Amino acid sequence: MRIGELAQATGTKAETIRYYERAGILPAADRTDSNYRDYSDEHLATLTFVRRARALGFSMAQVRELLALSDHDDKPCENVDQLVRQQLSEVDSKIADLTALREELGQLLQSCEADRIGDCRIVESLSASRARP
Repeated sequence: MRIGELAQATGTKAETIRYYERAGILPAADRTDSNYRDYSDEHLATLTFVRRARALGFSMAQVRELLALSDHDDKPCENVDQLVRQQLSEVDSKIADLTALREELGQLLQSCEADRIGDCRIVESLSASRARP
């Protein structure tokens, strides 16, 4: 399949596919007689894997590691489990940070009953935070 077909099948921009190829994430495609890239079902599977891992928040370094681990069907999956545990911990941390942020924004909103910006406690609070070292 050509790059446009691979892009459409995976929801990936053609430039991203070329980048993954240059970076060694995606194996180089064969070339047709007219020098077009010719991607196989293996490319499709690998790119789908990469896209799914990226959607789950894995870094490119982690994706590389997951791809390398996926080439060894006979090995125990403890290394994969560890990567997923690390990612889950990062997600939990981000959720905690976002929850605290949501609470703070909610408190700011509740603190403001002004009709004019000059009397707005939100603007006052933001200005006070900015002045802190």
